[in-house]
Amino acid sequence: MHSHTEKIEAFGRLLRIMDDLRAKCPWDQKQTFESLRILTIEETYELSDAILSSNMDEIREELGDLMLHMVFYAKIGEESGEFDIATSLHAVCEKLIKRHPHIYGDVKVENEDDVKKNWEQIKLSEGKKSVLSGVPKGLPAMVKAYRMQEKTAQVGFEWSEKEEVWQKVEEEIQEFREVANSDDKDKAEMEFGDIIFSLINYARFAGIDPEAALERVNQKFKYRFEYIEKNASKPLEAMTLQEMDALWNEAKKN
Repeated sequence: MHSHTEKIEAFGRLLRIMDDLRAKCPWDQKQTFESLRILTIEETYELSDAILSSNMDEIREELGDLMLHMVFYAKIGEESGEFDIATSLHAVCEKLIKRHPHIYGDVKVENEDDVKKNWEQIKLSEGKKSVLSGVPKGLPAMVKAYRMQEKTAQVGFEWSEKEEVWQKVEEEIQEFREVANSDDKDKAEMEFGDIIFSLINYARFAGIDPEAALERVNQKFKYRFEYIEKNASKPLEAMTLQEMDALWNEAKKN
């Protein structure tokens, strides 16, 4: 691994290259906060994919790509005279120091939960109007549900036992079944949403990342269905469900 000095030198190298690109490359010169936004979202998902596949080479590469984007945004901010990379880094350093009084102050904590509770309380003292104000509106719905549950739990809005959460899941399933076949599709959709929300909450209690769990199932489904496509002896439209299911089971064995 590299020394602290070498890490700083590497970061400085990226800053210098960013200066060159912004000064000399037509594509880089055209970029704005808005044009980079979607690209950054794509890079974030690529990093997420690499993490889910436990591919360290890809994690390393995607982390570098994301770092480039952060430096890019800071360079644009510098050109407009609003801020630069040092401004952003000092700001996050000050925030980390303030929100870790058990490290940089005299506050005592017993465990991770104490740290999270302190973090949320400090955020509120800084002028945040709601515990949920830090949850981005644009997050995918499942991730947003998990983060909202996690944040409200830090101020005591939480079930005390995992079994209580499962009882809520069963209650929501029953409520959905009562309206699933009715003409009230809005009600059915809401009740179905309640099932998912309560299942996410149960996953959180069980220490499971629901987004990662669902993506693993997505990948499993993709592999097995593509196995069917690859090994089908005739067009899928001409196959029976039983024939496709036989290939599905072959894929499971593989």
